[in-house]
Formats: sequence, C-alpha cells, structure tokens
Amino acid sequence: MDEPMDLNGPSTNRALETELTETENELYDRQIRLWGLESQKRLRTAKVLISGLSGVGAEITKNIILSGVSAVKLNDDRIVTEDDFGAQFLTPRSAVGKNRAEASIERARALNPMVKISADKEPLAEKKAEFFSEFDAVVIIGALDSELLRINEICREKGIKFFSGDVWGTFGYCFADLQDHSYFEDMVKHKVVSKPNEKIKTEVVTTTIQKELKFPSYASISKFDVNSPTFQKKLKRTGPAFILLRMLQMFRNKHNRDPSYLSRQEDIKELLRLAQELISAPFMPSDMLEYVFSQISPSAAVVGGVLAQEIIKAVTKKEAPHRNVFLFDPETCCGFVETVGVD
Repeated sequence: MDEPMDLNGPSTNRALETELTETENELYDRQIRLWGLESQKRLRTAKVLISGLSGVGAEITKNIILSGVSAVKLNDDRIVTEDDFGAQFLTPRSAVGKNRAEASIERARALNPMVKISADKEPLAEKKAEFFSEFDAVVIIGALDSELLRINEICREKGIKFFSGDVWGTFGYCFADLQDHSYFEDMVKHKVVSKPNEKIKTEVVTTTIQKELKFPSYASISKFDVNSPTFQKKLKRTGPAFILLRMLQMFRNKHNRDPSYLSRQEDIKELLRLAQELISAPFMPSDMLEYVFSQISPSAAVVGGVLAQEIIKAVTKKEAPHRNVFLFDPETCCGFVETVGVD
C-alpha cells in the first residue's frame, strides 16, 4: 500500500547520516536542487561496479562518476583496439593494446576527483560471489547469458541492485533487476484555499508517497517465450526490438563475439538462421539487421544515459524505475520500456 513518508524523520540508513562537505555541496549544487539533499547523501555512500568498458560502458561510467557516488570499480579483461574509438571516449589513442579498464582510469578520474575509481582487469568469469559483496549496484556490459544469469543470481542472494545493457550498432537495451524495491514519489495536488462565495483559489500541495515494486530476474529475459500469443499481439505495436535483442544475445552465446562488419553478410545469414530457431513466424525484413554492427556513439549515449539514470534512481530511491527492459529501436531511433516476465 502507498503510504506518506516523512523523509526528514529519524533514520537508521547510513546514507542519510552522512553529511556532505562544503566542497561537495558546491560541486553537486545543481543536482541537489534537482533530486534533493537526502538523495545526494544516498549517492555519496554508493559503490558501483561497471564491467565492460565499451562505448556504452564509458557513457555509464561518465554519468555515474559525475553523479557523485562514493566509489566506482571498472572491470574489463579486454584490450583497447581501433574499433573502440567509435564510441569509447575514456581511452586515448595511445592506449591501443593496453587493458581497457586501466586505460580508462585517467580520464575517468578527471571527471570527478571526489569519487574513488579503481581498475580490475581479471576476467568476469573468474569472479566469485564474495567479489560482488562490496557493491550497492552491479552493471554488466557485453557478457554471455550464462554470466549474466550467474551474476544476477549472486546479486539477488546478496540484495545488490543488478543491471545489464549493451549496444549493437544503433540498437541497444538495458535491463534492471531491483528485486523488492521501495522508492519515493512526489504527488502533487491542488488544494482549495478560498472561502465560500469567494473566487476559487488553490495552492499546490506536494506529498511524498512511498511505493514498492517487485522485479523478476534476468532469466525472465533469457527464457522468455517470444512465440506466446500475448507477446505476438504486442509486436504490431512495439515492433521486433525485443526479438532482435534475443537474436543478438544468442549469436554472442554461440560464437563468443558480436556480429562484425568484417564478416557482415555471413553474420546476417547466421542471425536470420537464429531467428528461425527463436520464433515460429517471420517477423522482420532482413535489412533491419544492417544496423547492428559495431557501436554507434549516439546510441551508446542514449542507452548509457538511460541506464545510468536508472542506477541513480535505484540508489536514491527517487522516482519510479523502469520495469524492467528499455529498448532503443534502430529503425525508429526511439526508445520504449517493455515489461518482461512480470506477473
């Protein structure tokens, strides 16, 4: 049930007991005005893991660091290549051949010296459950379904907010599993303050309401039946973006890579073959697959911006989060939220 919440009352939350320094108040003045002092205090104590420093990973990193969290750990075992420079702005050109997380550290730290930033170049698959315990939010970019499922399950056991996302060409998505999530919304009403027989006068009254949402796990995506009649009816309205997401993830699971412009025609044929495995009826023209190669910086900016904003909303408990998949359609260049696996 939605209940009014006194945000200024006593609290055992360590974030609300943290006082910002004068320097922090000056640095974060604009966003404190936007989402409030208590939200900024929650951000001030948050620790975030970002794994996968691709173009969209760099966008998320930038936005999270600028928001004023306590610490960010960058994890990536891949090296910097020429392909990264289409969207990854944290690595200098002189870093080709170096580890992508370590190469991103210098520019990341320059964004906000008040945030603790560290790099980790060990493969994600080697990380045990204990590694994730120190974080309040975990963001995984560019991983196989098996890793996303494994880490999501760890996060659910430990009560950690889990996010995943990616960009293929101009297509992208982000997913959130916040488990049992409570948040606050400001409800605005107009109250009549005039007396009887007088011209009606009103004033705006804002009440803060606490709400709750339940989120399904990543398995709700990886095991979702796209052939269900209910979903098939929605395709006329939403288009095949979610099916494209599953095709691209299946391609990655099978080949341990993403479609490449160097083998464009062969990879398009493989994607169409995977589509036949996935869905029982034809669903898209093949030219839609022309948009899924490399990472295009504008799409990385959109998807990375949305995902970072969802992390901020989850940490601050301010405003309703997206439940639970955001999709950026390459044909329309518009994004929309799809609710998948929610009863």
